Amino acid sequence: MSPVKVAFVTPGAFPIPSGNSSSVERVVEKFVPLLRPNVEPRIYGKIGRNLPRRSLVNHVVCERFPAGNKSAYLVDVGHALKKFNPQIIQVENRPSSVLKLKRANPKAKIWLNLHSSTYISPRHISETSLRKSFLMADRIIVNSEFLRTHLVTKVPEARHKIRVVYPGVETKRFPSRYSPEGETARKFHREQKGLVHRKVVIFLGRLIPLKGVHHLLAIVPKLAKVHPDLLVVIVGSPFYGSHRSTRYSRKLMKMGERYKKHIRFVPYVPYSEVPGWFMAADLAVMPSGKREAFGLVNVEAMATGLPVIATRAGGMQEIIQDGETGYLINQKNIEAELTEKLLLLLHNTSLRRQMGLRSRERVEQLFTWEHTAKRWLRIQRNEVDMRFQDHEGLIDETITPESNHGNTADNDEVISYEMCFENVNLSKDK
Repeated sequence: MSPVKVAFVTPGAFPIPSGNSSSVERVVEKFVPLLRPNVEPRIYGKIGRNLPRRSLVNHVVCERFPAGNKSAYLVDVGHALKKFNPQIIQVENRPSSVLKLKRANPKAKIWLNLHSSTYISPRHISETSLRKSFLMADRIIVNSEFLRTHLVTKVPEARHKIRVVYPGVETKRFPSRYSPEGETARKFHREQKGLVHRKVVIFLGRLIPLKGVHHLLAIVPKLAKVHPDLLVVIVGSPFYGSHRSTRYSRKLMKMGERYKKHIRFVPYVPYSEVPGWFMAADLAVMPSGKREAFGLVNVEAMATGLPVIATRAGGMQEIIQDGETGYLINQKNIEAELTEKLLLLLHNTSLRRQMGLRSRERVEQLFTWEHTAKRWLRIQRNEVDMRFQDHEGLIDETITPESNHGNTADNDEVISYEMCFENVNLSKDK
């Protein structure tokens, strides 16, 4: 039997591969190649500098089109899809594209993969169009139980279509600091970055208000009084792949000027450098003031054996086990609780190690790209076997989130970074 043909249509925001992409493109790049040989996948995305119109990305055909005009981009993709003739078209994070691609390819099943709540907000799509898109989609995949619940409140009729597939991480690229390889890498990166003899707390992500970096900087004076060897490292910029500043990022810089000995800003770094920063740190903090759909950066930090302190915000409650792999703190009392937990972990080396080991173990058990592909393939197999269709009890395991303590949902793109893949020019279709 021939493998099922599946097309993955990216939003056209960033090319694939790219060092500056958002998590949407990265998820596609990482897990789609792992679907082979069970399916024949093909990726559709934005044309990029020095990238051919058509090439292999980790042995998967990737076709690229101009995407300055998104309507024209979808038309071009629609034409290419007719030539490929897939049984399934998976639309990545743009529910508004579902209707257009279904009209252009009426015989294919349309799946929608939502990476965040951003593009289901009224700012991007009307309630009427959103409902139509959800009802038109044959399957809706989300990256957390939190996002599944959020969708059900918007369109209850689509509940039976929604499945959860967690993103993952490359455990080889993000080695545990407690492995021989990791110990060597940690020593190297701490020396290279001038962090020897410092207790390093790291935040890595976009410098935008909802990520809550100002809360972390505000408590540095209290922390430094108890731990004069403290260094808080802020890695990131307001925009993907850019060093442009904003009013908020300049405010953070100003806050940091008063405590230069204890605060260091590192502008946006390429994805290849992300593991090194986590390896060099002792603790990771994600103090989001509003909800994350998932928060993949937490998984990346945990893979290196870091305890993570984060807010009880959306999908992060499904990643971090409070008191086991780190701590979850309440949004309404962020600074007080963050101070308490940081002082506890900064003081206790053995507790950091214990939590770090459990963090790595949790990632290996639940959050690798192999797990992502496995969950997706199970959904696809159930879709083919009509006896299993829409039977939620037969999909892969889910993770029970921590209590959300009454927090309200909000829109947010998942923080993430990108890496590059080998590109091989293709002269003709396979």
